Amino acid sequence: QVQLVESGGGSVQAGGSLRLSCAVSGPTFSSYAMGWFRRPPGKEREFVAAISWSSDSTRYADSVKGRFTISRDNAQNTVYLQMNSLKPEDTAVYYCNPGRSDSTTPYYGMNYWGKGTLVTVSS
Repeated sequence: QVQLVESGGGSVQAGGSLRLSCAVSGPTFSSYAMGWFRRPPGKEREFVAAISWSSDSTRYADSVKGRFTISRDNAQNTVYLQMNSLKPEDTAVYYCNPGRSDSTTPYYGMNYWGKGTLVTVSS
């Protein structure tokens, strides 16, 4: 079974930065894309970013383009999300997600989720 452990969340002032990490175990990490999703308070999960296995392709939601950067270290089975210039609307629980393929355009994820990590941005 796929195991996902997100970390790195916390509370930050608007304009600040955080770096999220996701440790992954299971058969999909070696060759498939990975994504980040988030669930704002009272809302459903929404797509944030995706990255191919080789990191040659990335994709971002319009709301985070230019501010967030997704990366991965396949040797460590870890996916990262660097978040800069954070805004209050970025407040959410953030989840990483294994892809169904290596495509990021579009990204389709498997229905496996960790506990998530909470990001709270205050103004």
